[in-house]
Amino acid sequence: MPDARPAAKSVRFGVFELDLTTGELRKNGTLIRLQEQPFQVLAMLLDRPGELVTRDELRNKLWSADTFVDFDHSLNTAVNKLREALGDAASNPRFVQTVARRGYRFITPVQETRPAGISADSSQVSPTTPNLQGAPDPGGAPTTPTSPPARDLPRPDTETAQVLHPELEVPIPRRGLTRGLFLLIQAMYLIFYLEGLLHWQGVYRIADGVLPEWGATAVLIGVLITAGMGIPLRCYLISAVAFDHQRFGQNFRRIFPFLLAMDQLWAVAPFLLAEKIGFGAAFAATAGLLYVPFSERTLVRLAYPSPPA
Repeated sequence: MPDARPAAKSVRFGVFELDLTTGELRKNGTLIRLQEQPFQVLAMLLDRPGELVTRDELRNKLWSADTFVDFDHSLNTAVNKLREALGDAASNPRFVQTVARRGYRFITPVQETRPAGISADSSQVSPTTPNLQGAPDPGGAPTTPTSPPARDLPRPDTETAQVLHPELEVPIPRRGLTRGLFLLIQAMYLIFYLEGLLHWQGVYRIADGVLPEWGATAVLIGVLITAGMGIPLRCYLISAVAFDHQRFGQNFRRIFPFLLAMDQLWAVAPFLLAEKIGFGAAFAATAGLLYVPFSERTLVRLAYPSPPA
């Protein structure tokens, strides 16, 4: 006989609940924005918790055969947006596990909530769940059937457990937070560059007061060249993170040595204002700016971890 089990109306996992009818995802009752494609991915994974859902299956679900689209990039984007909504990370997943070059697996215990008024009798028990309806007692009355238990997976996980980055050994924050901090740093450097170009005469005058003429000229040339190169570079970094380019982590690792050298040069900029802010403040600002490029690298590693081997 065909399975007469009604479809689940909503699915719970951890502190999240997904309404399969309306497509609404909630965390502790708070609505979380989830776009259509990430919702479809989550629905497929929740329908088969603990099982591998291949990339081909997801493609067939999300796009028709005659659709012309970069499937790999679009699917990666959908999965990353899903992880961002769940506060998950590919490097140490709590919900969506990547199976390299094959697909994804949902690894958190899942509990289905069925429509009201439906009893969980023997015809509604999943084929993989034992029939818990008892035999009649001596008085002839059958024992009360129990509801099918939540489908718990071998891996235990709790929402309160501290999840650490496997390489950095720090708690994994939300990607929105790390990306936002990275964008603020880029905006700071853009302001530096624009100020240097708009007040280049002042830069030369200050440098000329503490350096010989050739030294002041070298400082001015360095400011003009690095600012001219830095503006398009910062625009690229801002646009890549703002549009969540999936290969940005790899690209950033390639350009980091050049970015580090340029940022170290601009770290001494506060000393040009030493007469106004004092030597101590200039030294403290320079020390902080010397560390900034390394914090940029850490933020990128948190938001864009290396792909699994």
